[in-house]
Amino acid sequence: MERTQDSTWRLIRQLGYAGLIPFIFLALSLWLVGPELHPSVALALQCYGAVIVSFLGGIHWGVGFRNAITMHNAPRLFFLWGVTPSLLAWLGVMMPAYAGLPLLGVVLIVCYLVDRKTWPSAGLAPWLPMRLQLTAVASISCLLAAGAT
Repeated sequence: MERTQDSTWRLIRQLGYAGLIPFIFLALSLWLVGPELHPSVALALQCYGAVIVSFLGGIHWGVGFRNAITMHNAPRLFFLWGVTPSLLAWLGVMMPAYAGLPLLGVVLIVCYLVDRKTWPSAGLAPWLPMRLQLTAVASISCLLAAGAT
């Protein structure tokens, strides 16, 4: 059983860090490609950032549902916050890249700060150091990319 858990945790880490590849690649690309490709590359990064931000909100829905089923009680915060990142991500995609990318970078940081407050009660505190690293790279990528637009 312990070996299965170790391999699952390793997979989670690998997938988490692999998820940074598009952030880094697209942010660097904005500094390297010609201006004619900037709108397409920026939009690709905005869309990817929005998907990740929405995913982070979805985790709260999952935790809320788990609590509702197992403990017959789930703080409303999990559901209320769970939709907020998606709405902010949508705004980040609808805005021009010079404004949308910084918004997404800030929302990624806010998602981490909310997770830091809510994850311990859900038993997810051991994942916070990795979340901090993922958030730092993803948000810095968005902010640096905004500087290239």
